Amino acid sequence: MARGPNGATVQTPQSPRDKHQLPRDSHCLCAVSCTKRQHAARQLSSHEPGRLKDTEQLTILTGQVRQAGRTTIVKNELFIILQYITPHHLLSRGAGLLANCQVPLIKNRIIPWFAKHYGVDMRDAQQEELKAYTSFNDFFTRALKSGARPLPDDKNAVVCPADGAISQIGEIKYNRVLQAKGHDYSLVELVGGDLELAREFEDGQFATIYLSPKDYHRVHMPVTGTLRQMIHVPGRLFSVNQTTAENVPRLFARNERVVCIFDTERGPMAVVLVGAMIVGSVDTVWAGQVTPRGRKVTTCNYNQGPITLERGAELGHFKLGSTAIVLFGKDKVQWTQDLAEGTDVRMGQSIGQPQN
Repeated sequence: MARGPNGATVQTPQSPRDKHQLPRDSHCLCAVSCTKRQHAARQLSSHEPGRLKDTEQLTILTGQVRQAGRTTIVKNELFIILQYITPHHLLSRGAGLLANCQVPLIKNRIIPWFAKHYGVDMRDAQQEELKAYTSFNDFFTRALKSGARPLPDDKNAVVCPADGAISQIGEIKYNRVLQAKGHDYSLVELVGGDLELAREFEDGQFATIYLSPKDYHRVHMPVTGTLRQMIHVPGRLFSVNQTTAENVPRLFARNERVVCIFDTERGPMAVVLVGAMIVGSVDTVWAGQVTPRGRKVTTCNYNQGPITLERGAELGHFKLGSTAIVLFGKDKVQWTQDLAEGTDVRMGQSIGQPQN
């Protein structure tokens, strides 16, 4: 037990490496998840249908490629095989260093190339001049002009947290969240193995928004809420796109992620920020950069000095982007009917209404 900034009580793992990684925020009580929660998550995961070790999954995929013929290049299968053998975190750290580089000769080549290659529209950006950004990360996490993403007049509307496209949207059934056709994953596993927390979203609603490289990469509040918990869940860093969603089992429950729990007028709401390959980091407005603590799930409880964010307020941002998943409890919201897999969305547009 130790005292953090401003007298906040901080509980950390008894590890020399961890003592240098206390949270920046003085209002949180941090505790590494207990052994009971880890055991529950492992027990649940071991009974999930179709759960295989990476080596077993890789063997199956390799066999599929061989069956397709020696001279046939099976693009998707080979891409997925590479996902399993690539050193995710090492590659991501290297990409992060390059993305933070402020050398004009380097960043002034990377940024214009990226903007042209992915068709980035800079007209809504607060700073339209590409070479004015100090680094690639500065460009990637760019702010928008005032009024670029107006909120709906309807104060009850649930708004989209980010620019991107709907990956999947719908009801949480049997404590499973749909990933893609033929694939789903455990709600308990998604939130870090906390059974009690997962029960708050049983039979509720979820929306998964994929942020592509060309999109605005700040994430905002779907409704007004008060922060209760932030959970960092370590994991892999598979690429996130349509191909991996359809071929990597439990993709969003395997990748590293930050789970943000808010109390709202519509009950509990979770906004899950899912990392991906070459994602430099995830930052939140209350804690700054979320620093991994090894392989342990870490929970910060915000019980002192409530942090309340209004609908549409910035929540955090990705450095090199990925996916945001929004969760609500049972009978709390209903999604707009015209939303479906692949629908383009913009931050601030109405995507749902209170159910009651």
